[in-house]
Amino acid sequence: MAELVTLARPYANAAFAVARQDERLAEWSRTLQLLAALTQADEVQHLLNSPDQSAADKVAMLVRLCGEEADDKVERLLQELARNKRLTLLPAISEQFEALRATAEAVLDVEIVSAYELTEAQQQNLADNLKRRFDRDVRLSSRIDNTLLGGVMIKAGDMVIDGTVRGRLQKLTETLQRS
Repeated sequence: MAELVTLARPYANAAFAVARQDERLAEWSRTLQLLAALTQADEVQHLLNSPDQSAADKVAMLVRLCGEEADDKVERLLQELARNKRLTLLPAISEQFEALRATAEAVLDVEIVSAYELTEAQQQNLADNLKRRFDRDVRLSSRIDNTLLGGVMIKAGDMVIDGTVRGRLQKLTETLQRS
């Protein structure tokens, strides 16, 4: 995993620099996410890993699948990736690009995992509190985990705040065992 991150980093940085210079972060973000999703499809993976396909053919296929999303600069990135046999890094490149974009835009992506669907007011309250805590704008996504008894788990970057009933019970158990 660490190796993929290391290999993808220079490409993500280069793509980010071009996108930022052109003031097209959102467009590049969409395109890289599309390319990442495409490379996860079995048929596309088979073609990308096929020794029968030339680098130019692989790039042409991805450009064709992207349609209007892939401009000349995206195509040049794909050509460079293909030349270095790195097209399979597109998901990692997309992920790192998103992290760079979030940092540049001072936005923190936060995932809320809860036992039940949160109301709009609860989500707004969480967003406001997290914005104050991290001094950044917050972009919330939420999902329901039916295995939770109650509470919420907040994942913000590499930090996890476990406010679930299960998490609290585990902390209580650990405290009692130490006593």
